Amino acid sequence: MGNALADVRDFFELGGGVLYLILGVTFAMWTLILERQWYYRRVAPNEVRQTIEVWEHRSDQSSWYAHQIRTELISRMRQNLEGSLLMVKALVALCPLLGLLGTVTGMIEVFDVMAISGSGNVRAMAAGVSKATIPTMAGMVAALSGLYFSVSMSQFARRETERVASHLTHV
Repeated sequence: MGNALADVRDFFELGGGVLYLILGVTFAMWTLILERQWYYRRVAPNEVRQTIEVWEHRSDQSSWYAHQIRTELISRMRQNLEGSLLMVKALVALCPLLGLLGTVTGMIEVFDVMAISGSGNVRAMAAGVSKATIPTMAGMVAALSGLYFSVSMSQFARRETERVASHLTHV
């Protein structure tokens, strides 16, 4: 256990300060992903059922007013299902950008070493190169880990919204 923590510490030291920012964004992204998964499994089925029951218990389902209520019920269901998906998508898109920020800061360090000691100090340049490549890799891995769930949750929300809309038919 202690060796694993030392490896993680070394990884963060090699990658530079941008890795902490990527870690924070990844933590926020996964918190939102897990919240949506919990919502889809525990809360959404009851809300879908209640929305359909509200519509089915209406005596008037064909007037203009009923059509507006149907549109509002579908819109509310879509809004509940999509919840924080836009934020998840934004965080997924932010991860590679933060990786690029790490690349730029690492390359600035390489150029500083080259300006001070020339190209002869390979060890000092290697530290800058690792600060340039590790955040890029970390940002891409974080984005890929959230991309799959982001797409699958968007598809689930769309399918459930269409299913609710098909149940709320005009008589």
